[in-house]
Amino acid sequence: MNHYAIVLAAGKGTRMRSARKDLSKMLFPVLGRPMVQWVLESLSSLELDGIATVVGHGGDGVFQIAHLYGPVVWQKEQKGTGDAVLSSSEMLEKEEGVTLVCCGDMPLITDKTLSALLSSHQTNHNVVTILTANVEDPHGFGRIIKNGNQVLGLVEESSCTPEQSAIHEINARVYAFDNRELFAALRKLTPSKGGEYHLTDAIRLILSQGGRVGAFLVSDPMEVLGINDRYQLSVAAKKARERINRRWMEQGVSFEDPDTAYIGPDVTLSRDVVIKPNVHVFGRSVLGEGNMVGPDTYLENVMIGANNVIECSHITDTIVEDDTVLGPYLRCRDGVRIRSGAHIGNFNELKATDFGEGALCAHLSYLGDASIGGKVNVGAGVIIANFDGTEKHRSSVEEGAMVGSNSVLVSPVNVGKDAFVAAGSVVTEDVPSGDLAIARGRQTNKPGQGKKKLKR
Repeated sequence: MNHYAIVLAAGKGTRMRSARKDLSKMLFPVLGRPMVQWVLESLSSLELDGIATVVGHGGDGVFQIAHLYGPVVWQKEQKGTGDAVLSSSEMLEKEEGVTLVCCGDMPLITDKTLSALLSSHQTNHNVVTILTANVEDPHGFGRIIKNGNQVLGLVEESSCTPEQSAIHEINARVYAFDNRELFAALRKLTPSKGGEYHLTDAIRLILSQGGRVGAFLVSDPMEVLGINDRYQLSVAAKKARERINRRWMEQGVSFEDPDTAYIGPDVTLSRDVVIKPNVHVFGRSVLGEGNMVGPDTYLENVMIGANNVIECSHITDTIVEDDTVLGPYLRCRDGVRIRSGAHIGNFNELKATDFGEGALCAHLSYLGDASIGGKVNVGAGVIIANFDGTEKHRSSVEEGAMVGSNSVLVSPVNVGKDAFVAAGSVVTEDVPSGDLAIARGRQTNKPGQGKKKLKR
């Protein structure tokens, strides 16, 4: 039997209160990943035969993500969930099998729950299976009327009797449908007074025709939290963070304060990594064994080897090998590579630089577009001036060289192997291997003039 999914991602999300009128709420991030992508990732884990995403308001941004998972369908007018599902009819209506219908604003839904929903649907030979949740406060949700696991009716809150209002099992807005029955029912719907076609009306129609409708109760109601405003977005992010951190702790990662550690869903951590307070790791970052990260550190799209110490630093798009000591207050960006055994201390910035094995840059330097050889010593306050006002240029400092404090290398220049640049130099020409470069004005002392200056 074939299995498909439709993700509804066309809503406006006005309660997000964004100043950007073209921004879909589906693009609001949860731990750095857009909320709709969480749903698509969970569905893709099921190895379905197709995943279609219905987009509308702000659809261009959603399209950039959704098309990586399957076809994208445009709902030209916002005419309800039934119309949104019907928009995918050209792709799915003639297919036999089961179709999952999910909302794109449920980032906490798991592949485990979706798989169990499919299994329950098929085992019980249902036409429709509704994912339901028991919640403490059902206010604002439609209620499920059922006998055992068989659904007898769906009642909107506005139509509930007092007895029905006391029911705490709600419709979680995730469904498994017999595919042919789904589209047949949708084509028979009539619009509401507001001109909308509701998916729940299709379920009521199937019930009225004697179709078997089942319920599958989700174990954790948080999974079906729909994001309608920024507070709910923060609740979802907190729950996702708790899940991720616990999973890594179960696999041998230490968190000194899990409540202040933010690890993205695409990050890979290894055993004996220690995450100190106020650490953020996002993107497709990979941290090898034995790294100590933090406190107050931000990493994104980094590849970190083993046994490094990274403290109070901001590092993106960087490769770090093994046994380095980095920070505090180090900034790396735009394709930096730091070789094994290097030490880069406080208040340094590296941009597009290859920093050599065992090299040292203790403090207060900027190294841009450079190649730094092994065991090079970069003194305090060194600047590699890589920009001439129009173009960027590269410089290199070869193995074993020393660049004295407060020196400027005006790119492009090369400092040769075992060369020495005297402190305070402005180097505009290559320094041959083994040479000493002194590029500063000669000091002149004027007797008594200092004291006169101070008296003024």
